[in-house]
Amino acid sequence: MANTVRVIGGDLRGRTLRFPDLEGLRPTPDRVRETLFNWLGQRLDGSACLDLFTGSAALAFEAVSRGATCVDAVDVNEKACASAQENCRKAEVANMTVTCSEATDFLRQNKKIFDVVFLDPPFAENTLMEAVLAVLPRHLSNGCRIYVEAAQSIEVPQDFKPLRIAKAGRVHFALWEFQR
Repeated sequence: MANTVRVIGGDLRGRTLRFPDLEGLRPTPDRVRETLFNWLGQRLDGSACLDLFTGSAALAFEAVSRGATCVDAVDVNEKACASAQENCRKAEVANMTVTCSEATDFLRQNKKIFDVVFLDPPFAENTLMEAVLAVLPRHLSNGCRIYVEAAQSIEVPQDFKPLRIAKAGRVHFALWEFQR
């Protein structure tokens, strides 16, 4: 079914999420999400998670489904945010907050600390990743794991340790750990 994605693990496994037809919106494919959550250990019990550039909110819902205590899903697109909020309502998810905001504005205005962060900016906007990585560290717990997805391989910034790196089709993805 077009414009849908399925939660692949945890308590919400099998639930279908609908999202709007938006230019550049490309949900993380099932096999990449499966690899990511194998890397993370399947469960995120007790974790505070941030899904920046949430889009379809597939990663945010996977985190909720796998036991995250709270998930912040952030996107600049109002239709994507409305869709994520509607999916929360339908799935009766109470521990996800959806915020419609530019990623860097959210990070500058927010004081929360996260244990797991998902970074999957639009491929067409190459400078977003650099801008986000400049302000993100103040929001990371020591040992925070950061998932990064991009059209090309990304140089690992200072204070981040690469844990895993892979490629599926034209998508490069990696898991980093933040170390103070």
